[in-house]
Amino acid sequence: MLSGLAEAAASGADEAIAYDALQARGLAGQWGRVLDRQMRLRSVFFILTMNVGAAVYDPSLMTRMAAAVGWPHVFTQAQTLRLPVYLTFILALLTLAAVLGLEETAPGGENHPDPATGGSVWSAFRLTLASGRWILKTPFVLMVILFGMLFDGILRMVVTLASQYYRMVQLPESSFGLMGSAMAVAGIFIPRICLWIAENRSPLFCLWSTTAAALVGLVGMTFFWPLVGLLPALVAFSAMYMVGFYVSYFINQKAASAQRATVLSFKGLAYNISYGIIGMVYAGLLEAKKSGVGTASRQALENAVFKDSFYWFPTALAVGLAVLASASFFIYRHRGMRR
Repeated sequence: MLSGLAEAAASGADEAIAYDALQARGLAGQWGRVLDRQMRLRSVFFILTMNVGAAVYDPSLMTRMAAAVGWPHVFTQAQTLRLPVYLTFILALLTLAAVLGLEETAPGGENHPDPATGGSVWSAFRLTLASGRWILKTPFVLMVILFGMLFDGILRMVVTLASQYYRMVQLPESSFGLMGSAMAVAGIFIPRICLWIAENRSPLFCLWSTTAAALVGLVGMTFFWPLVGLLPALVAFSAMYMVGFYVSYFINQKAASAQRATVLSFKGLAYNISYGIIGMVYAGLLEAKKSGVGTASRQALENAVFKDSFYWFPTALAVGLAVLASASFFIYRHRGMRR
């Protein structure tokens, strides 16, 4: 509950504050470059933290490291299970210290709270409703959120099931952590490509390039090629970075400063709703598939069900894209697409 509350409190605010700081200095046009560096650094540190977390989780490795420094302690799995949590807490304290040292940008005229409410809860509630209405009345932003919602929900579910996929393509379980790091390497290069596309091509080109990467990757994954199947998985997972970059790039450009954080929070809420719904639908699909499979070992049953149901991911994405493309065409024709 506390984790969810913390995520909700931060949702949208971090990006909005960063964008406002650039805008206050006349550097809003540099937002794409900031996104590029932020996503690349995040990938680098993801690789570092994943490997450190995997290392401290291993009791035998920690015991050997303790012996190397003269500490004759034998670690157990119950002890090393807590070490990643402790490291996360220490990192959170360091982050808090860094944030307390930041200087917040003085708000502009549109950011001042209403004198009648003094920035009360009611004022925040009214801003939330106003931001929701603005999204519905701004077709471009609405479609960006809906397309992002579709891509993120499906691709994030595939990433969640990555370990099962790795087993199906005959990847040794000992290398799963390394594969996670290898996938994160794509996050070092993809944002730079996305930046060039966003600055030199239309939003429609951004959409179709993301669509091509996601569908090619997901369709390739349905074949479950031994070892070679890692290549389409890399393409599909790369589409996650593309979605994150483009959605943030375009929404921050269009939203006003006073409502930017709230609009981004709506985006985050839409993403979580999509992921939750897809998760429940897929769980129901798995149960239905299991009832139609004969008796087998648990692992064999899971593998068979997973393989037989995976094609639903590219199918759902293609159908969803067709529906949204039709809806956006209707909106563009009858209401006009405000860019």
